[in-house]
Amino acid sequence: MNAQSGETLLEVSPDEFERTVDDLERDGYRLLMIKPADAPREALLSRDRVILRLRIGSKFQVPSSKLEAYRTNLEPGTLNFELTRDSEWSAGRAGMMYRDLIPDRLGGRVIASHIRITEGGPVADRVHYHKIDFQVIYCLKGAIRVVYESQGEPFWLRPSDCVLQPPEIRHRVLEAEAGSEVIELTSPAEHETWFDHEMQLPNAVVIPDRTFGERRFVLHTTTDSEWKSSAFDGTLVSDTKIPGVRTLKMVGDSKDFVKITQEMSPELLVLIDGTGIAANIGKF
Repeated sequence: MNAQSGETLLEVSPDEFERTVDDLERDGYRLLMIKPADAPREALLSRDRVILRLRIGSKFQVPSSKLEAYRTNLEPGTLNFELTRDSEWSAGRAGMMYRDLIPDRLGGRVIASHIRITEGGPVADRVHYHKIDFQVIYCLKGAIRVVYESQGEPFWLRPSDCVLQPPEIRHRVLEAEAGSEVIELTSPAEHETWFDHEMQLPNAVVIPDRTFGERRFVLHTTTDSEWKSSAFDGTLVSDTKIPGVRTLKMVGDSKDFVKITQEMSPELLVLIDGTGIAANIGKF
């Protein structure tokens, strides 16, 4: 995006982007927005009446056509992506590590991110929200303490727990166990993360059924799961409190894969280290 009226545009290299954001904040600028979360390349900052749009210059951008080379298998009725442990990881926002599980992101319709928090303790996050239509977080391993607008006190996400984050709900990652990991499914794939410097969480007013963009916050915990056999070999499935979302676990040998069915109601399945999530893409 080009600078808007009243903004100043500053272009930097990928290696300079994170350092420049840090330098500007130390110089009194306030970070308003960053995108995308998995590999930030654009930010909006302000100081006094100055609005600065920082971005990685176009000469450094990777052509999207190169991503098509990573598609590994196309079968009638499904798209399959085999995952490996040496898949490329990149540094995302708040010190988290990201890897993209669907290289072509279904033409920008959805991103499936595998997110890892390598260090234990407080997370360098701040109150923020996402300009999205749909977002589900599934905890793979470890434990992550989070807090959400209008949902009361902070709580811990543990393996097989998942949440539906409605559009623009303010939230914050507070702390985590070292090595914690989540799967994050979001539509659209490319979206903005905005920071709310005024709101303190937890906020005083608790409204569990409050709607955000016609959706409500939903928490499903592993204790709510009722496992049953599925159409996928060696995989058990459980419905969740989130419409169109199911949790998965392997029986026996575990494997990592991403599968996208091409049925009347297409479904995205992600399985890592024997557990994972399935989501009805038609509801995104």
